[in-house]
Amino acid sequence: MHIHGYFDLQFEAVKEAFAELFNDPQERGAALCVQIGGETVVDLWAGVADKDGAEPWHTDTILNLYSCTKAFTAVCALQLVGEGKLELDAPVTRLWPEFGAAGKQHITLRQLLSHRAGLPAIRQPLPPEALYDWDAMTAALAAEQPWWTPGEAHGYAPITYGWLIGELIRRATVRSPGEVIVERTARPLGLDFHIGLADSEFHRVAHISRGKGNHGDAAAQRVLNAMLREPQAMTTRAFTNPPSIMTSTNKPEWRRMQQPAANGHGNARSLAGFYAGLLDGRLLDSDLLTEMTREHSLGDDLTLLTRTRLGLGLMLEQPDMANATYGLGRHAFGHPGAGGSIGFADPERELAFGFVTNTLGPYVLMDPRVQRLARVVGECL
Repeated sequence: MHIHGYFDLQFEAVKEAFAELFNDPQERGAALCVQIGGETVVDLWAGVADKDGAEPWHTDTILNLYSCTKAFTAVCALQLVGEGKLELDAPVTRLWPEFGAAGKQHITLRQLLSHRAGLPAIRQPLPPEALYDWDAMTAALAAEQPWWTPGEAHGYAPITYGWLIGELIRRATVRSPGEVIVERTARPLGLDFHIGLADSEFHRVAHISRGKGNHGDAAAQRVLNAMLREPQAMTTRAFTNPPSIMTSTNKPEWRRMQQPAANGHGNARSLAGFYAGLLDGRLLDSDLLTEMTREHSLGDDLTLLTRTRLGLGLMLEQPDMANATYGLGRHAFGHPGAGGSIGFADPERELAFGFVTNTLGPYVLMDPRVQRLARVVGECL
């Protein structure tokens, strides 16, 4: 496999570890970017981008980043908090009165960002097309009863997070949330990141497919078993209502929509650049970054059925959890996306890391491919 791009000679072992990913014949395409102190020390890509394996991965290839998107959305919301347009601890109903139905009148933005609001799923079955209907989804969430008493537990909201935070951004700015998020996070840093992709960019998007034969770790198995055996369970509903959530990745309508939990499109550079922008203060002031990276939720996650440690729109380092460590410093923070893509920062090393792949792995939190690469980066330092 020919590896394209650049690496500082100090990080030659990282290039070799990246090349080793392609010893697996299922690995289709991937890219890796590492910045230290704002300087790019690794920028690599390899493999194929299209469904048939004929189109090589290019320097400007982008792909669906899934839940890596959530961190961009959280930063935008916190910027609006800093400007007084949103409040972390005020009831959501101040901006969204209809949201107060079914016992939700006291839920706050902080609870939504830290997955403590009890709204990871919608009980009432929705048609597949509802996924693309912003008003239908926000109305369904406004009517939904929390699955637990808000603030008393946490459960990751894989996709409802986008409508919940996005609707508050929309009401605070009177603009489409994807446009606002990109304008406030990606554009100032010159990042190739999009929420609501223009048709003119479709030719650059890598086709995503799932790897076969790997059933993942115990956490992944718990989620899979729940989805197979308990169709009414909260975990199942979180990933399958509307039923089009898990089958739309490569569809034009998915790329065009603005779903700020799960359909950001970008590359490894955009993820590393975003976290570099957080580390150097270009996106948030130090007080807001401290609040964002402070532990808000820790323990059994009622959706993911494993232990999670969460900040505001971020997953925080769990060094003693094999499936939940970024593989570097104890203060690392970031967000994985379904199937293996990830962006994170290690503030102790001033390190920003982005990895993307179009070969989805089965893991719920951290993908072992990423953890191996991060460990090698640490060894090089």
